[in-house]
Amino acid sequence: MTQKKFYITTPIYYVNDKPHIGHAYTTIAADVLARYHRLQKEAVFFLTGTDEHGQKVEQAAQSRNIPPKQHADELVLRFQALWRQLNISNDDFIRTTEDRHRRCVERVLQTLWDKKLIYADTYTGWYCLPDERFWTEKEIVEGNCPDCGRPVEALAEQNYFFKMGQYQTRLKKHILDYPDFIQPESRRNEILGFLENPLTDLCISRPKRRLAWGIPIPFDPDYVTYVWLDALVNYISASGFEKDSDRFQRWWPADMHLVGKDILTTHAVYWSTILMALELPLPKRLFAHGWWQVNNQKMSKSLGNVIDPVEIVKTYGLDAFRYFLLRQVPFGQDGDFSTEAFIQRSNSDLANDLGNLLSRTLTMLERYAEGCTPHRLEDEKEQDEDRDLRQVVEALPESIETRVAQLEFQKALSEIWGVINHANRYIETAAPWQLAKDPSNAQRLQTVLYYTTETIRIVTILIAPFMPDTAEEMARQLGLPEFPPALPLTQASQWGGLSPKQKIAKGQSLFPRIDTGSQKGKDQQSNAASPKSEAQTAPSTKTEITFEDFAKLELRVGIVRAAEKIKGSKKLLVLEVDIGSEQRQVVAGIATKYAPDALIGKQVVVITNLKPATIMGVSSQGMLLAAGAETVLGLASFQEEIPAGTRVR
Repeated sequence: MTQKKFYITTPIYYVNDKPHIGHAYTTIAADVLARYHRLQKEAVFFLTGTDEHGQKVEQAAQSRNIPPKQHADELVLRFQALWRQLNISNDDFIRTTEDRHRRCVERVLQTLWDKKLIYADTYTGWYCLPDERFWTEKEIVEGNCPDCGRPVEALAEQNYFFKMGQYQTRLKKHILDYPDFIQPESRRNEILGFLENPLTDLCISRPKRRLAWGIPIPFDPDYVTYVWLDALVNYISASGFEKDSDRFQRWWPADMHLVGKDILTTHAVYWSTILMALELPLPKRLFAHGWWQVNNQKMSKSLGNVIDPVEIVKTYGLDAFRYFLLRQVPFGQDGDFSTEAFIQRSNSDLANDLGNLLSRTLTMLERYAEGCTPHRLEDEKEQDEDRDLRQVVEALPESIETRVAQLEFQKALSEIWGVINHANRYIETAAPWQLAKDPSNAQRLQTVLYYTTETIRIVTILIAPFMPDTAEEMARQLGLPEFPPALPLTQASQWGGLSPKQKIAKGQSLFPRIDTGSQKGKDQQSNAASPKSEAQTAPSTKTEITFEDFAKLELRVGIVRAAEKIKGSKKLLVLEVDIGSEQRQVVAGIATKYAPDALIGKQVVVITNLKPATIMGVSSQGMLLAAGAETVLGLASFQEEIPAGTRVR
């Protein structure tokens, strides 16, 4: 039986500056997918690299008074060092200055030329230097680039053009025929909208008199290749196009191109039409994710708010960084990075939940099981609390497989943490320390230890793609005989696989709590707004609003999927609320009325178009409607079962 393959790529990153959090985000996400498919025992080819030609690189080198190749050689080391620091498991790293890539670009150009799909013409238009792209008069916005917003300059010169326009109908049909080709759906719709206008031909050269740093056009040495054609070809140059036919047939087409939303058009349109012209199959999926902001501001060097992933990892640890990026926001949407949110997420999810579960379980195994993994007692009757835990754990592997396939990393981690929290509650309910006081409870005690330890074993396997170092350390402390497991991930994580009598090796805390300093214990205003008077007090006169004012609020039905207290606050809870199209994290000041467990599955009313806020270091993406003032009396809800996401009028 032929082994299933998975070929995943990141963009190749431009070497005009050092890598930042956006580069790390894309590459960590790709690494998670590569690791997951490897754990499923598939053949994986994970490609990343650097884009080293073009005008910006040439200018950056000139500003340093060094040759462009020397500049590229120095900058590429930063990317390679960062990938090692982030524990990126790429199988190949391609540079566009390598001979294998240059020769492939030349073959692609010559093939298109021979097929009469490239022609010479004079171009007059607007040029954006930072993006190295031409724009038409209709496309520019008040004299600025429609993509980056920076000024464009008028330019007229002779160049070579690829007949991209003739593939417009075919490309549109492909997108419509294959709904998963471009994801998420909003990006797919964006490209379909782009294709509603006439698709112009693509300028694929630059004259050497203006730009010398690039791959020469094989049929005209006075020109070099446009960097966006040069760069895109890396996906087939690394996989053996017209050099190693067996290798190329094995890996192409790519199963996943992972890109940022700013380069969606170049991949969805430029690259797709080039492949059509070469008579090659298109990649199976193209996923464009969102950007990271900092404290609700776009990152920029001028503002001094660019997040350096190297410093974050040095300060807080690698797996905490990987976890935060993938857990904080749905993959595909824009995210907001703040140190307060990072610390809160680390202390709550990693130190309190995961770290505490492992530590307390290993301590109990040392005390009550001779420091070994427990036996499964077949004759012990399963109690309701045991069954509840087992069933949620048994459902987890299949659910994670679905989430990862859809790149729903946030939901995958949320579901894993739901099991972690369930296991912590199970320990509190079963109270093994009480069972240990009475010898007649010895069998029941071993059952509780087994259910808890088996849950941790399965969690260890399932978090391995996201947090590989943490999973390795958990496996070591648990005394698992083999890690990664020999079986495919979804089989290895089935209930009942714990090997008994394996010596455990309890170590230091997985995630020591981060000192929050002056932030600790300071409540900020809750996002669950309350009026200023109690129900018994006569309502005060308020300024009347129009229906149009009210209509600005987007109210939707939400269902609470997870809830937990915020450390250091008596009234704040952080909720995961399903609003149909996505899950939102909402901070609400309702802990004096509701225990977290009592909210699971509860219908609520959510204001979904409220500007995000950071409360006690936790990001909040909405507001719940509640009754009461100083004391919360209840949440707005419904008598009937209403689907999540339904509009409230």
